[in-house]
Amino acid sequence: MSERIPAISTKQAIANFPKRPRDSHKGLFGTVAVIGGANGMIGAALMAARAALKLGAGCVHVGLLADNAPGVDFLQPELMLHSASEAMQLKGVNVLAVGCGMGHDTAAQKFLHDALASPSALVLDADALNLLADDANLQGDLRARLHPTVLTPHPGEAARLLACSITEVQADRVAAVRQLAQKFGCSVVLKGADSLCATRDGRLFVNNTGNPGMSAAGMGDVLTGMIAAFIAQGLTADDAMLLAVHLHGAAGDALAEQQARIGMTATEVTEWARWLLNQWASQS
Repeated sequence: MSERIPAISTKQAIANFPKRPRDSHKGLFGTVAVIGGANGMIGAALMAARAALKLGAGCVHVGLLADNAPGVDFLQPELMLHSASEAMQLKGVNVLAVGCGMGHDTAAQKFLHDALASPSALVLDADALNLLADDANLQGDLRARLHPTVLTPHPGEAARLLACSITEVQADRVAAVRQLAQKFGCSVVLKGADSLCATRDGRLFVNNTGNPGMSAAGMGDVLTGMIAAFIAQGLTADDAMLLAVHLHGAAGDALAEQQARIGMTATEVTEWARWLLNQWASQS
């Protein structure tokens, strides 16, 4: 990089994470709804929801688009499963995480449209970003939002959003993440080695945690759930993004050091992220 971008530090990332009072209850830690999981992709939404739950959100709902959607997640029965339509009508949702395994059909497009009109904070990933790239009206809805939104594109999704090639994005990642933040008025993480984070107020940070073992299915879904969890617990969208990105990579590093770099799974990263978050929070 020709421009010197400050790196996210653990001290900075955890600094604004709220302390839990002794008389806590789940209502203090927010409600997340994950919208996604079309046919054949239910796991993506469940991984995001499990990450949101295990990283501290008070309540987590999952709105599934699949025709054969289960009524319970037997590995994580604390999650509340609904159809996507039912989940979008829930009251008191602080954060909507939209796009994980959502698909590209007209139903998915409508759910994204409704999410963009919601007063809830948004975390948009995967298919939500591809739908945005293809629809100027949805892009206008995003720019018109008054509530916090975080975009989490990988280089391919960033290229589609910017109407350019992946090669152009990777040739100047700093310019790309800046353009995305300015174009849509959002917080943005451009994922990849040394992920770049652009805050809504124009600051840039690079994340130095993470390793090649994290090149595996579901890692982005877990990151989406983590960001949503931190917003639900009271962090700003910018602070939630920085903490989640740094912690996500650090969890992958801990897993690679202690157990496995080859064959690492997103589910394992969630478990290590929970452990590390508790370590960091107790020391801050």
